[in-house]
Amino acid sequence: MVAAGSGFAVENLRRVAFISVGRGVAFAGLGIFVVMVGLSFDPVLALRAGGVLLLILLAGLLIKAQQVARADYRRTEAWLLLDSTQRQDERTAANLIVALREACMWFARWTAGFAALVWGFAAISTLVGVGSHAVM
Repeated sequence: MVAAGSGFAVENLRRVAFISVGRGVAFAGLGIFVVMVGLSFDPVLALRAGGVLLLILLAGLLIKAQQVARADYRRTEAWLLLDSTQRQDERTAANLIVALREACMWFARWTAGFAALVWGFAAISTLVGVGSHAVM
């Protein structure tokens, strides 16, 4: 959770961080969905490709969560989304870094869940014999 400070300012930082990270994850999710639809002629292949791409997204989110403290906070999208009146002190920057890490980890947990779900569907589809991998 976001440390130091409380109230509206911290909640606003969390909201901005979740918007920033969520936007990136949404664009990546759209790309993954498009790839899966493009491979829909072979459902097992589409699910496997989606699973791999979700794992890549998961790795990116985990790396981003680790790297966010080393990044220049003034160059983050979340910092730019704040009003100029909110960008006043180092404590705000520290809270924003914590909020960005929290947002990355929240989206990473959901991405891991979706990856497991997609891989589960791929395994079940393979066992049932759906797609070109079916035993005839």
